Amino acid sequence: MASFQSRFFITLLKYRHLFRLQWRRSVVDATTPIAGLRARADASASRFGRIPPDMRTAEVTIAGCAAEWLHPVGADKRRAILYFHGGGYVMGSCRSHRGAVAKFAAGSGVSALVFDYRLAPEHPFPAALDDALAVYAEVLARGYPASGIVFAGDSAGGGLCLAALLALRDRGLPLPAAAAVLSPWTDLTCSSPSYDRPDPLAPAGSWRTFSAHYAGATDAATPLISPLFGDLAGLPPLLIYVGADESMRDDSVRFAQKAQAAGVDVRLHVGDGMVHCYPVFAPMFPEATLAMNDICAFLRDWAGRDVVERAEAVQPRLP
Repeated sequence: MASFQSRFFITLLKYRHLFRLQWRRSVVDATTPIAGLRARADASASRFGRIPPDMRTAEVTIAGCAAEWLHPVGADKRRAILYFHGGGYVMGSCRSHRGAVAKFAAGSGVSALVFDYRLAPEHPFPAALDDALAVYAEVLARGYPASGIVFAGDSAGGGLCLAALLALRDRGLPLPAAAAVLSPWTDLTCSSPSYDRPDPLAPAGSWRTFSAHYAGATDAATPLISPLFGDLAGLPPLLIYVGADESMRDDSVRFAQKAQAAGVDVRLHVGDGMVHCYPVFAPMFPEATLAMNDICAFLRDWAGRDVVERAEAVQPRLP
């Protein structure tokens, strides 16, 4: 059973529109101004946490993308988290997610890089994927070994993370050591039953609207848009967290089942009574804190495996 703290906190999130003196929850459709959504996403950055005073940050440009490094004290220079931010492929940025990414970096002790990929509808598929692959290639070129890199992402960023793994595998390029994703958007056709019930956090119509923006003229069932429909064999170890009470629950469950059947080392956790990307709300309630601790341990363990012994593990050029 969900804790009192989580139920109280999620109730506040569910009815947050009332604090803005809006009697009805928002609805998102093709006419919704994207600029307003982006502004609200960036303005909400502080709600997910602040950068610890002893964490070093550096704004950089990598493969043409604005990005930010977050370096915990004592971080190993041969290990890194490449973080894919969420936002439905239409919003989100380094700024909106830096507080959340700092939690993963601080909790794991591993430096994290979060980057701004191009957003839809101005830049539909495959722009975001192309940017993600280019950023990863640049990180490798700077001296980080693939064995010391772990991917992480939330929501659409989680789906983009998984799509990037499929693309890297298909191109015969080095895969990261592992990946951890929160509520990954793996099916942009939104075909699962969990999409047909109200989501406590997501505005009505948002996922189908965002899917149309990102997919553009391409079939949304294309595996590099919707990783659920791809061949999942050969992916690195995966950790998936999802809330039981969110639209994307089935995306995670179906993806984990298919990945396991394909021989992938995958662990799925469905949080009872939890909502979209709930681990990022740590330490607001115990379920989020336990999830965050587990994810950070996973990232730390996989980013550290075999790095020192590998001949490729040279000291990278830090920004």
